[in-house]
Amino acid sequence: MAAVPHSSEYPVIRPRRLRRTAALRRLVAETRVHPSDLVLPVFVKEGLHEPVEIATMPGVYQHTVDSVRKLAVEAARAGLGGLMPFGVPAVRDAVGSAATDPDGILNRTTRAIREEIGDDLVVIPDLCLDEFTDHGHCGVLRADGSVDNDATLDRYAEMGLALAESGADLLGASGMMDGQVGFVRSALDEAGHTDTGVLAYAAKYASAFYGPFREAVESQLQGDRRTYQQDTANATEALLEIDLDIEQGADIVMVKPALPYLDVVRAAAERSPVPVAAYHISGEYAQLVAAAERGWIDRDAAILESLTSIKRAGAKIIATYTALEAAALLR
Repeated sequence: MAAVPHSSEYPVIRPRRLRRTAALRRLVAETRVHPSDLVLPVFVKEGLHEPVEIATMPGVYQHTVDSVRKLAVEAARAGLGGLMPFGVPAVRDAVGSAATDPDGILNRTTRAIREEIGDDLVVIPDLCLDEFTDHGHCGVLRADGSVDNDATLDRYAEMGLALAESGADLLGASGMMDGQVGFVRSALDEAGHTDTGVLAYAAKYASAFYGPFREAVESQLQGDRRTYQQDTANATEALLEIDLDIEQGADIVMVKPALPYLDVVRAAAERSPVPVAAYHISGEYAQLVAAAERGWIDRDAAILESLTSIKRAGAKIIATYTALEAAALLR
């Protein structure tokens, strides 16, 4: 029988040496989250006189145009990468007319943020109709109630031009219509907006975690979006969507949600020649906050662990409602 090595001889390789102190752990950390990696989604509601907290997202508010100006300054001082505004209009209709109105809430918000902070933040307004339609779908409906993909592309092009003229850096193309990136890219280029980029929600899943967001934008949706958003069971199909968006000119591709789809984030990062983003969405935020309020988890540690896992999976950019909180923790 072979002699058992004495404890002083074994093990020779001791990985714990590099975990012994916080300074050592920082020195050898393989993944780092920086405030500039983070984009803060913000909601701006027409007709408000002061911010209103969203019940299902404690700490997140529907803003006024004036209060979002102040928030933009705070975000720039915190070193965030950008803001992602969503508009909540006073009036909705079947085609989302307020989305293309130059004086509509999202276009006014985009201009206000740009006026307030110049180029200190990347401004990425949402390019989708769901907040603006009275049926809550992301596009124009046919008589039978189904979403008309190609008719919707025309509306996206109009909306993209309005947002570009309002000062958007990137358009958050989130509707999951076939061909949306190429159609919007062509419209922008033909109008001379060649510097306005497209952040494509390339793999946006029909997730169960969107509930709080729908309260935030006061969604009118009846039914679901499974005929156009990605099937939660599919990963290979998501890569096809990502490849198509890149071929059509997407400057950045995004996976949404983030944590349930880290495998897709990793696969996208391994194949994409453009930066990959991930959206740490409302339901993910709400779960974290609710558990922390009950004392079940450490809120600060859970925020940083969640963001680090998304970054480790390969996302260069993370859209998250925790962006300001995380930036303070990272400092």
